Amino acid sequence: MNAEQLTKFIEAIAALIQALGWPLLVLFLAIYFGAPLKKFLSDVGEFTFKAGASGLEATAKRQQIEAAALLGAASATKPNESSGSKMPPDEEKAKEIANVISQSVKPNSLRRLAEASVLWVDDNPTNNLYERKSLEALGIHFTLSLSTEDALEKLRSYKYDVIISDMGRPSDKQAGYTLLAEKQRLGDKTPYIIYAGSSLPEHKVEARQKGAIGSTNNPQELFQLVLGAIQSD
Repeated sequence: MNAEQLTKFIEAIAALIQALGWPLLVLFLAIYFGAPLKKFLSDVGEFTFKAGASGLEATAKRQQIEAAALLGAASATKPNESSGSKMPPDEEKAKEIANVISQSVKPNSLRRLAEASVLWVDDNPTNNLYERKSLEALGIHFTLSLSTEDALEKLRSYKYDVIISDMGRPSDKQAGYTLLAEKQRLGDKTPYIIYAGSSLPEHKVEARQKGAIGSTNNPQELFQLVLGAIQSD
């Protein structure tokens, strides 16, 4: 890190502390430095930080910080839909993700999240590792399924709070809609989310028309959709 980068880094930290406080600072550092903070994030339980003459004070729980850091990692590994390239995280992205966490995670709902179970259907589950871990950090449990047939079998024997599905799988380019139609035929009313390669308006409209509660390729929007569905039941 050269002098100019260090100056910008310090300015960004100062701005973030002033804007949203300690939880955002931790998130910002986690996005920038990732692995070196892993032990810190695993050891810290609940902490308080005070700074400045104004006595800035905030308390944050480990699971919310971990969720934010992992959501930042998910966002950093997804290519930009318009350019196709991966965008490095910056202070604006950190602020955006912190807002998602603060708006989506209701303090009195952590127990409910810890009881929630999500079925995630994707033939390449490693593609969504950080997204899944960001939600697992809040206590949400996941069952993974690699195919439409296996997912339907699981739905016949277990009740889930949310179903997430990709779109195309081998031999079926619209497998996400195939599964949605089949679960509806079974009378299953579990909230259904498409997490695929597009966030185009027409695809969002089509997904809702077919009965999904949302369709996106954005990790933060997925996070909001999942938590919204769980916390509203």
